[in-house]
Amino acid sequence: MVCDEEFLPFAPNSLDAVVSCLSCHWANDLPGVLKQITETLKPDSLFLVSILGGQTLFELREVLSAAELELKGGISPRVSPFATLQDFAHLMQRGGLALPVADTDTVVVSYNNIFELMRDLRGMGETNILIERSRIPATKAFFLRANQIYQERFVDRKGKLKATFEIFTGTAWTPHPSQQKPLRPGSAKLSLKEALNN
Repeated sequence: MVCDEEFLPFAPNSLDAVVSCLSCHWANDLPGVLKQITETLKPDSLFLVSILGGQTLFELREVLSAAELELKGGISPRVSPFATLQDFAHLMQRGGLALPVADTDTVVVSYNNIFELMRDLRGMGETNILIERSRIPATKAFFLRANQIYQERFVDRKGKLKATFEIFTGTAWTPHPSQQKPLRPGSAKLSLKEALNN
């Protein structure tokens, strides 16, 4: 089912699993979304999520800032901010989920120019939605300069522009008494050194 993550239309304790693929990073209130997901899941149910991570489009962010600073003497945010892996895992816990595990994959995509990249982003629905951005449309000269800077800084061996997409994948469970619990600090029977030597 496709729905607005910020207003989930499900009854509490009604779902066995929730899967969210590359959409939660758009939420205005991600902790609130995760809390709603936790509430809709039955006890000991799975939440599987993927979101774009903090290194996503770092090249584009850098070249757009450099071009704007050079041409206008200041910068406006043009690429949405993304969470770090550690923040992502903490957000799942803050949302009431248990046993969170987060992993990262990096995909680097090659483009002939910045205009191809922007077309791809538009097609993915990953354009700038930031409220605190410049409302003055960017000029062609701005994007041409950004393309030049991109070619100077971020090209692969074939001379194509590199665009990084960092994808975080997380799994977590709704709490249940049967789940494993961490041991009390200091309750170990062996030291780490003894365990490694056995």
